[in-house]
Amino acid sequence: MALPEALRALLGDTADLPHLEQALTHPSYANEAKRGRREDYQRLEFLGDAVLQLCVSEALFDAHPDAREGELSRMRSRIVSTESLAAFAREVELGSALLLGRGADAAGERHQANVLADALEAVIGAVYLDRGPEQAREVVRAIHARAETELLFSRDPKSELQERVQALGGASPRYELVETSGPDHRREFLVRVEAMGQMLGEGRGRSKKSAEQEAAKRGLLALAERG
Repeated sequence: MALPEALRALLGDTADLPHLEQALTHPSYANEAKRGRREDYQRLEFLGDAVLQLCVSEALFDAHPDAREGELSRMRSRIVSTESLAAFAREVELGSALLLGRGADAAGERHQANVLADALEAVIGAVYLDRGPEQAREVVRAIHARAETELLFSRDPKSELQERVQALGGASPRYELVETSGPDHRREFLVRVEAMGQMLGEGRGRSKKSAEQEAAKRGLLALAERG
C-alpha cells in the first residue's frame, strides 16, 4: 500500500502487516465494494481499543509510580480520548491513507475526529495481530509520549502542577518571588516554585503571574522527567 511518509515512519516496512489494509478500510468503502465481501476496520477497532487501554495503563503505571488510581484514570481517559487519538492520527497523516466510499469522502469523513480515532485503534489492532504485543506497545508508546507532552500544557499550568503534586502526596506548590529587574516600564520578574521539599523550576515574565505560570511549566517538565 502507498502510505504517507509520517505513517510509514511509525509503522516501518508494512510487508508483514496483512491486516493493515482492513484497518484502513472505512465501512462506507466496504459497503461499496463490487466484488465479494470486504472487511472494514470495525472488528480491528474493537481489538485495538482493548490493546490501547492496556498499553496506556502499563505506560502510566510505569511512568508515574507514586500516582494514585484516580489520577492514573484521569490521565488515561485524556490520552485515549477521541480528540487525543485524532490529533495523533493527523500528525501521522492517517486520514490520507483511509479507503472511504465516495459519499463519505465527499462529506469530509476522512478528516472527522471519530473516524481518525477509530482507524488509529484499528491500526493498533492490526499491529497486535500481525506483529505481536510488543510491537503494538511501541505504537502506543508513541501515542502516549505525544499525549503526555500535550497534557503538560493543556490546562492552566499552576492548576495542573498543584494536581500532580497533590497526587504524589505533597502539599500545594509554593511560589517565591526571587528577583525583580528592569525599569518601571519593562519590569521582569523571576519566580521560583517549590514542592515536596525541592525546587521544581524557575520562570521569568513581564508580570508576577506570567512568571509563576512559566515556573509551573518548568515544574511540570521536571516531574515528567523524574517519572
